[in-house]
Amino acid sequence: MTYEFIRMDLEENIGTITLARPEKRNVLMEEVRLELLDAFDRLEKDAEARAVILTGGPDIFAAGANIKAMAEASPMEMYHRKRLPELCRRIEAIHKPVIAAVGGYCLGGGCELVLACDLRVAADNLRIGLPEVNIGIIPGGGGNIRLVRAIGKARAKELIFTGDFISAEEALRIGLVNRVVPKENLLQEARNLAKRCIRHSRHSLAMAKVAINIGAEIDLESAHSLEALAFCMMFSTSDQKEGMRAFLEKRKPVYEGRKGA
Repeated sequence: MTYEFIRMDLEENIGTITLARPEKRNVLMEEVRLELLDAFDRLEKDAEARAVILTGGPDIFAAGANIKAMAEASPMEMYHRKRLPELCRRIEAIHKPVIAAVGGYCLGGGCELVLACDLRVAADNLRIGLPEVNIGIIPGGGGNIRLVRAIGKARAKELIFTGDFISAEEALRIGLVNRVVPKENLLQEARNLAKRCIRHSRHSLAMAKVAINIGAEIDLESAHSLEALAFCMMFSTSDQKEGMRAFLEKRKPVYEGRKGA
């Protein structure tokens, strides 16, 4: 697929997907969501890509859905436009760390995309929220669910019921983002975080993501069983052998699919 609304780059084992219509506030039209689905699928299949950054640049992430296109839609039309929930689930399911690098406005569907990412780096100019109640609807891309899991029920209800935007500092305080940096450092900070992740075994990262994501959705006993199974499965990989051997030999490990030490 040739991309019109996004850019995709791969450098130093880090794939970067950039929403590329800042003049349109990176509105998440159907075409944008289709391109994002394709880009994430390609990076999932590309062994050279060991982590993914999703960004709109330091000044705008995404201002949500195309309200004009939705205004006169029927319930069945909206039912068949399920690209955003599908996209968010796809991001969660990728067996690689996905880092959101978010600056400026991140609203509605944009916020829902960010909630689906594993880690979130915010620029100090961030304004983030789920303002759907302001136009007579509710979040429809998983925001009601993922926001609760990110910051707790009471805080999630306050944000969703009021439709308020919050600052980067407030998002950090309540645990919605992992860190806040000056906007000029946003992309470099996201890359630095990605590099820290991809030093490690891709199998370890994939299994940890599965254990965390699925473990949070099931009962405690089942979660412990899943974690134990994932832990034991690591002993079938060459990376486990290399990691432990390198530790005992006091050197840096060279993991499968990773060049150099």
